[in-house]
Amino acid sequence: MGSKHRLLLGALALLIAAAVCWADEEKVAEIAPKEEDVAENMETSKTKAEPFVKRAGFVHAFVASLSVIIVSELGDKTFFIAAIMAMRHARLTILSGAVAALAFMTVMSTMLGYATTIIPRAYTYYGSSLLFALFGLKMLKEAWSMAPDEGQEELEEVSEDLKKKESELSSAKDLEGGGAVVEPSSLKWSRMLKVVSPVWIQTFTLTFLAEWGDRSQIATIILGAREDPIGVTIGGTLGHMLCTGLAVIGGRLVAQKISVRTVTFIGAIVFLLFAASALIIGPG
Repeated sequence: MGSKHRLLLGALALLIAAAVCWADEEKVAEIAPKEEDVAENMETSKTKAEPFVKRAGFVHAFVASLSVIIVSELGDKTFFIAAIMAMRHARLTILSGAVAALAFMTVMSTMLGYATTIIPRAYTYYGSSLLFALFGLKMLKEAWSMAPDEGQEELEEVSEDLKKKESELSSAKDLEGGGAVVEPSSLKWSRMLKVVSPVWIQTFTLTFLAEWGDRSQIATIILGAREDPIGVTIGGTLGHMLCTGLAVIGGRLVAQKISVRTVTFIGAIVFLLFAASALIIGPG
């Protein structure tokens, strides 16, 4: 075979090899997904996963708020206020007044916590977890040094405070009925008392003031900064309703049977568990 024939055969072989390579590239291009398709699929998966993530965030916030409120409020001052006043006045009036005050406090505390979301989430998340750990350790210390009859002492203290406030209120009514000059602001207050029960207003005021600055309020603010605000609000309000309802229905009997020391121990464990969960779940 001459050199010309060899050159022609070599050129033909090169053409065939090039054609095969080109066909393989076309097949690979058809099989391999395009970058646009990959990005679209990732976006679709993310969109589908968002409802599940939001639902999980709501459930976690709801359970955290509900459990923290229950372990904080059982045997607390607001619990005893509702228990004692329910023995002297209509239970429904006491229940509605106390729950209204606690629900208002829960909404306000959650909003205060949510306002801190302008700070990077990592700081608020781990900062709130640190506060939970400190609360848990503080509650452990309190429970360890607490007397077995701590609940009874708290009950008697709240009972004495309520007696003083009721005597002051009755003295003020006697002064108004004795011909004293009534100021316009007092007249407006008297008109409001005709629409709303004085007992309801007293329950609302006492409960709100007792809850202000309390451990449960601070815990709600912390949860509002790191959890879903709607879940925190609903869970916290439900927790307050359950505790207040138990106090109103059970009254003094429930207050005397509750071991504040045991409840404080349980509360400390709950706070520490939520602090530890931050290390596992993370701010994402």
